[in-house]
Amino acid sequence: MALAKAYSSSVLLNSLGYVGTRALGTSAPQLAAAKTKSSLARPGLKNIVLVDGVRTPFLMSGTQYNKLMPHDLARQALKGLVTRTGLDKTSVDYITMGTVIQEVKTSNVAREAALGAGFSDKIPAHTVTMACISSNQALTTCAGLMYAGVYDACIAGGVEFMSDVPIRHSRKMRALMLKLNKAKTAGARLSLVSQLSMKHFIPELPAVAEFSTNESMGHSADRLAAAFQVSREEQDDFALRSHTYAHKAQQAGHLSDLVPFKVPGVDQIVDKDNGIRVSTPEQMAKLRPAFVKPHGTITAANASYLTDGASAALICTEEKAKQMGWKPKAYLRDFTYVSQDPKDQLLLGPTYATPKVLEMAGLKTSDIDVWEIHEAFAGQILANLKAMDSDWFAQTYQGRSEKVGAPDTSKLNNWGGSLSIGHPFGATGVRLLMHAAHRLVKEDGQFACITACAAGGQGVGMVVERYPGATV
Repeated sequence: MALAKAYSSSVLLNSLGYVGTRALGTSAPQLAAAKTKSSLARPGLKNIVLVDGVRTPFLMSGTQYNKLMPHDLARQALKGLVTRTGLDKTSVDYITMGTVIQEVKTSNVAREAALGAGFSDKIPAHTVTMACISSNQALTTCAGLMYAGVYDACIAGGVEFMSDVPIRHSRKMRALMLKLNKAKTAGARLSLVSQLSMKHFIPELPAVAEFSTNESMGHSADRLAAAFQVSREEQDDFALRSHTYAHKAQQAGHLSDLVPFKVPGVDQIVDKDNGIRVSTPEQMAKLRPAFVKPHGTITAANASYLTDGASAALICTEEKAKQMGWKPKAYLRDFTYVSQDPKDQLLLGPTYATPKVLEMAGLKTSDIDVWEIHEAFAGQILANLKAMDSDWFAQTYQGRSEKVGAPDTSKLNNWGGSLSIGHPFGATGVRLLMHAAHRLVKEDGQFACITACAAGGQGVGMVVERYPGATV
């Protein structure tokens, strides 16, 4: 049975508790309960710690970064990390960065950025891609290398640059150009040139649709919101919540992972995210559907926007941190990746990853003090909250006896999220980690859970534990 059809059944609708965004904005924090575990440390398993992390300001594409290249942003993030931590670059063993839409001139952007930031050419670096969870993959790749004893200190990060995405010639034109390059005589070249037509000049834009389904993520999000009966008003309310919380966090100085950037050719120093805009419900209601027209509910106001930005974090073994005198912020504990049907469950990664990673850690939903869930679309977040709170969904689609339960919304994305701060695909994972680590300190919590969906029907779940004595 198609997922959307199943969702519309009375069985599911009766089993889903209402998760309204007005409640999201007003729910009071629950009283702290005793934890299932006092710590997630395990005998015989080395501890991996987050020392610190930074990011460039996240900017809407086509604004102050538009004259740069991806490695410029990634280099700035690496330099910012070195400055923030006082890092001796020779103490780093390995560098990994995530990205999604690659600049062909710098396909291994991690290596180019590392060299540009002054790291030794003896330090290996590689680039990973896993859609919106690419820098999560960079983080856990480095963690895996350290668990295996290969390295002791790594930098993980990511970058995305949407202001200048690669646009290819058509396949016909590319084939013709390759033949021209091989042509031996002027006659052969003229013969090939004579084959040119207007069709040869039609460019190929980067795909905005899933390769396997040929459906855009926005269209899929619209269907998901409809299947879970998430209204346009609920989505607009959640988006407004995200922007409001981000604005308050920005004003309060909580977004301290951000490092200012003096962009060449730009007069003023870029020192804050420029997509945070607190609107009104009335203004948001005026916007037309962006994908499913005319009756869709996803609009420019309740979806994340194309963003330029980069991030970088220093992670290492606890022994290395002690040796170097570094002051960690958090332990990186359990993590998992999930994948499911890319058509009907494209954006349900958090629903699948959360119970799995909590089971791995031996925790319950109630043990989590801080939730950082990637906001691709307001409808996606709200659909996941409903799915997580549904016994029917858990039993029917996950093979579980009962639901994992929706997060306490007073602990969810309290400094805003991707809807407001922005979403440079390859860099968001480190931003989620830094918000989680800093919020644990500011909100006096112990455990944080980070989850995100990604293209291809994939997702990630990570559990982070506050480091004793951690500061922001």
